[in-house]
Amino acid sequence: MAKKSKKQQPGGTPATVALTSAGVEFTVHSYDHDPSHPSYGEEAAEAMGVSPDRVFKTLVADVDGALVVGVVPVAGSLDLKALATAVGGKRAAMADPALAERTTGYVRGGISPLGQRKRLRTVLDASASSHPTICVSAGRRGLEVELAAGDLARLTEATLAPIARA
Repeated sequence: MAKKSKKQQPGGTPATVALTSAGVEFTVHSYDHDPSHPSYGEEAAEAMGVSPDRVFKTLVADVDGALVVGVVPVAGSLDLKALATAVGGKRAAMADPALAERTTGYVRGGISPLGQRKRLRTVLDASASSHPTICVSAGRRGLEVELAAGDLARLTEATLAPIARA
């Protein structure tokens, strides 16, 4: 069962620190991560009792030699061609996981679109705007933040585009 907290925990993650610093309203959801679960995002949705179309995963792709973040519902997958198009690129491929971890400062399964070591260009799937709030990683496995999609888009300077595939 997920635990909820509206207060910033001491020693929060860079994502929660960024949200607190920006004065954005958010809720932290924590749960016990099961390393044997086949999907980080689906595990989060199940643990929090939230529909998988409201829980978004953060994926790092290489678009024409530049790292770009795609944020899509865990219920679907990232359409790499649509991501490339959204940023004016031609080709996209998933980034090397080690490079994604080094660049963002987060571990795979805990990469947040917020508070990254090096701020990457971000594209948020357009479906996010159809929900009052969405959940994204708070910067470690077993920790999610729930916030308004508009706040996430503003803080990450994200482009909204249809980049998810069902």
